[in-house]
Amino acid sequence: AKVLKQKGRLKNNLVVSTVMSNLGLRTALKDMDINHIMTNVGDRYVLKEMLARSAVIGGEDSGHMIFLDHHTTGDGILTAIKLIEAMQVESKPLSELREIMTVFPQVLINVNVHRKPDIQSVPKIVDEIRSVEKILGQEGRVLVRYSGTQPLCRVMVEGPGEDETQTYCRQIADVVQAELGK
Repeated sequence: AKVLKQKGRLKNNLVVSTVMSNLGLRTALKDMDINHIMTNVGDRYVLKEMLARSAVIGGEDSGHMIFLDHHTTGDGILTAIKLIEAMQVESKPLSELREIMTVFPQVLINVNVHRKPDIQSVPKIVDEIRSVEKILGQEGRVLVRYSGTQPLCRVMVEGPGEDETQTYCRQIADVVQAELGK
């Protein structure tokens, strides 16, 4: 995104990613004065938003990157070529380029569930999420969502440190387990 912006090819000064993308991405893009939109998880949601907003780059934290000027689906070879291009433009090795973004510790716990009510309709889960969000403030985030394909509730917490992030994620996952677990 930085290289595309420098070359004047970052249409609408915009990057699209999913809600699962690390908080460090949002922070890095903000520091580079690049707009950022998050979508639901899935390439199809990223692509839909890219098309709607004429964005040229988007992707998921899994590594599925879409370069819309070249292709409408994620392509690992194209992503590798674009990464090498960025290394050449910046005249830096990848070990230095990675310093543009600080990766926040991110913990994901999958909880087996026997039902999938709207998360907002389960007071104990909502209370635990709000409690952790209040503690984290602007230095982290909580995302609790169901898997679209499995009987799982995914609890993800990002925070300033690994230990506290693990603790907060476990706290929420334990409440989800107690309320919805098998």
